[in-house]
Amino acid sequence: MSRPLRIEYPGAWYHVMNRGRRREDIFLDSEDYQTFIRLLQETDERWNFKIAAYCLMSNHYHLLVHTPVGNLSRCMRHINGVYTQRFNRCHDQDGQLFRGRYKAVLIDADSHLLEVLRYIHRNPIRAGIGKELQDYPYSSHHGYISTAEKWAWLKKNMLLAMLCEKKSDQKTFYLDFVSQGEPKRIERFYSLANLPSVLGSDSFKQWVKEKFQHLSDQDEIPRSRDLAPTADHIVSIVCEHFKVKKEDLAVSKRGIENLPRDVAIYIVRLYSHETLADVGQHFSISKYSTVSSVVERIKARKDNDKILRKHLKQITTILNKSQEQT
Repeated sequence: MSRPLRIEYPGAWYHVMNRGRRREDIFLDSEDYQTFIRLLQETDERWNFKIAAYCLMSNHYHLLVHTPVGNLSRCMRHINGVYTQRFNRCHDQDGQLFRGRYKAVLIDADSHLLEVLRYIHRNPIRAGIGKELQDYPYSSHHGYISTAEKWAWLKKNMLLAMLCEKKSDQKTFYLDFVSQGEPKRIERFYSLANLPSVLGSDSFKQWVKEKFQHLSDQDEIPRSRDLAPTADHIVSIVCEHFKVKKEDLAVSKRGIENLPRDVAIYIVRLYSHETLADVGQHFSISKYSTVSSVVERIKARKDNDKILRKHLKQITTILNKSQEQT
């Protein structure tokens, strides 16, 4: 069976979900939750990736996102990959954190946006965690009932206006709306073993079908790039490929090339989209300019170096296969 297509276009809305491998926890303490929330804000600032709602449960998350520039895959790779790296670094772990490919449902904003908002915010109630939504701290529900500046980054104004145009009454209308619970059709949709890629009216589904009927599975971004492998995972693959130890990648001597280290730095930067400074931390490099030089050197060299291209191809092939198995 072919995998559902990644339908991306400027202005699209999605319900994005992912959970831990083997349903294990992805948030172990309050700092983990805050780290993920800060990462959502960073992604918004960096790539214009708008978060309209979120609910972070112990072993999975739900996001309602708006993509003004149609960049869902890029941003979700960044969020999942960087959070995995930060989580592993904080808890002295390595390897994959998530089950792999995130699930994204394209939402018909005209007919189903508010329903998805309610579904996301009511996750703690359905899970039996507290009797009231305000009892659960790791949800944007609190942002919808607050006017505090700290919630200014949350894309909530449009959804609140859909409930009530009069700002002074929006909180009341919102609280009444989320207290009603999900209608049966929404319950049925989310109870399906394999969620459809689109949630919307018949006319919206027809529009999507006509607009994207030219797509095929080959047009998708490869699965291995939907969730960036962690730096630790990349390092282990590079070490195995070159038959060196992890500590060897932190060795740098003037005038002496350390090809395994340089290749590892290049691939970590390529896959994870971490900042140069963050990449440097994995290799005991204090100057981000050094990381930049290594990356640019490998970029320039691989075009004319057949052996280097072979190394890179073999390593990335292993990484891609390992991603498909997660």
